Amino acid sequence: MANTKSALKRAEIGERNRVRNKTYKSAVRTLMKKYFTAVDAYAANPTPELQQQVEARMSEAYSKIDKAVKRGVLHPNNGARKKSRLAHKLKPITQTA
Repeated sequence: MANTKSALKRAEIGERNRVRNKTYKSAVRTLMKKYFTAVDAYAANPTPELQQQVEARMSEAYSKIDKAVKRGVLHPNNGARKKSRLAHKLKPITQTA
C-alpha cells in the first residue's frame, strides 16, 4: 500500500491508465477479429457487398489502431505490424479475383 499522498495518487493514475489501455487493446483485437472473419467470408464468396464490408472493417480497425498508437497505448511499430497483418490477409484474395 502507498505510504505517501503522492504515491497513492500515482497508484490511482496507474490504475486509471491500465483500464483505459485495456479498453483500447480489447477494441483493437475485436475489430481485427471481425475483419478477419469478413475476409474469410469474402474469400469463400467474393461479392461486391462483401468486399465493401471488408473495406469498412479494415477502415475501422486501422482507425482504432492509429488512435491507440496516438494515445501511447500501442508502440508505433506494434501498430504498424498489426496494420500490415490486416493488409497482408486481404492481398492474395484481391489479386486472384
